[in-house]
This record gives sequence, C-alpha cells and structure tokens, in this order.
Amino acid sequence: MRFKDYYDILGVEPGAGEAEIKTAYRRLARKYHPDVSKEADAEEKFKAVNEAYEALRDPEKRAAYDQLRARGYRPGDEVQPPPGGFGGAPGGFDFEEVFAGAGNGGFSDFFQELFGRRRAGPGAAGPRPRGDTRARFAVPLEAVYSGEPVRVSVGGKSLDVRIPRGIRPGQAIRLGGQAPGGGDLLLEVEYAAHPDFEVDGRNIIHVLPVAPWEAALGATLSVPTLGGAVELKIPADSEAGRKLRLRGRGLPGAGGAAAGDQIVELEVLAPKANTDAEREAYRRMREAFGDDWRRA
Repeated sequence: MRFKDYYDILGVEPGAGEAEIKTAYRRLARKYHPDVSKEADAEEKFKAVNEAYEALRDPEKRAAYDQLRARGYRPGDEVQPPPGGFGGAPGGFDFEEVFAGAGNGGFSDFFQELFGRRRAGPGAAGPRPRGDTRARFAVPLEAVYSGEPVRVSVGGKSLDVRIPRGIRPGQAIRLGGQAPGGGDLLLEVEYAAHPDFEVDGRNIIHVLPVAPWEAALGATLSVPTLGGAVELKIPADSEAGRKLRLRGRGLPGAGGAAAGDQIVELEVLAPKANTDAEREAYRRMREAFGDDWRRA
C-alpha cells in the first residue's frame, strides 16, 4: 500500500490546529464536490479530501497517523505494515474493519490498514472465536436524518443496513449472524464528515458564503439542508458571523423528542475581480465608501 500525506492533501502544515484543518476541508470539499465541480478528477479529489479530514479531525487517529508519518515516508512510498497491523495510538483501536463501501466512505487501503484493523496482542494468532464483532460505522448525516438504509459490504456480501432516525454517535446497530465468524456484528455509529454541515448535538451548522452586497442589502438565497434546499431570507445590514436559524431542520430526536435546528452562519466573501468591469466595480465601491469604512 502507498503512503498518503494527509496534511499535503488538505494544504495545511503538520502543526495545524483543529480550526485550520476544518477550514481547509470546507474550502476543498466545496471546490471538488461532484455536484458542482467541473474538473475531470473532482470525484477522486473529493474522496481524498474526505479521507484526509477523517484521519486528521479525530485526535486518536491523528496521533496514530503522525507516528507513522514521523518515520519519514513520502507520498507514494510503499508502506509495509508490521505483523498484526499498525499499533496506532496508545491503547490501539479496538475495532476491526469488516465492511466497505458507503459505511466507511470508500476509504483507501492505506486508511483502512492504519485505522481499521484490530491491534494484535498476545494470543491474537489463529482463528477468531465465534462471537460478537464490533466495527466503527460512519453513517452519512442524510441517512441519520431520513432513516433510509445504507448499503455496505460485510465480509464480501452486500447488506442494506437500516438506520434508525436520529441515531446518536456511540450507539450500535446489531446485525445478527453477520460477523465473518458467524456471530453478531455490532456497528458502532459515528457521523461521517460532511462538506456542508457540522453537528452540534441535534443542531446542524452550515456556513453560507454571501457577497458583500447580499449582506448589506439583503437577499433571498438557496440553502442546503438535510431534507433538501430551502429559501432563506438574509436581512439587510447583516455582518459576517451572523447566525440565522431554520427551526426543525436539524437531526430528528429519538423517541418522539423534538428535532434540532439548522444554524446558518454567514461568511461574507469578496468575489475575485476577473474582468475590467468587475475591477471597475470595486473601484467605484472604494470611492463610495472611502478609507474610513472600518470606523463606521
């Protein structure tokens, strides 16, 4: 398997903080999202960005990756895992990767080898006894919202796993008799990284880029939600960081509990001036607002 430099993929330094990594992920996920990007290899780049973020956003995964990276590997170098797989972060990862496809985001062999296999220990050799097998299961937020089944490949066969609406991270889905050894497979849920949304309890957070004139004059813009796009009115004189609430558009509550909301945070961006007309428009804005606009 080939080594991947996840920091290079996201365009950040190895010492980057959580906020910087998150910002880089958002920017690249928007750029390469297959629904909007016209680049020929957008889908592969989008997958690479998702994989890199999945590795670096989790402190335990990041620690394990950093230990491997410190050995001096470069992108494309052949990596030979030690017997029993990688040791990973202190304490190891007590999960075994037994499925592929939607449940793990289609991650590479490198990712699955580094993070997915059970850490070897005394007596680990030989056939596994029949019994429950636990595995992490990265569930798309859309499935958590809708309760639609997610197709995964378990031990070489495809299964449609029903997702209980509003299931929480850390809860498990039991698949009776579906483990490779014949026991039950327990899929411990975590939320898959999403290019448009973050999760805060039951609430969903979406950062919406708006142009300066949209923030100043107000606008009605299309906003993605887990249930489909909706129209959102941006009030005039909005500033960067302003939060608008879409009630009931967050994750559903289990057992009849109220659904969360979607919080839309405004990010005011200045479009790049690519033409003479656009540059002239910026010059007129400079003349209209003057040099003292920061004190206004």
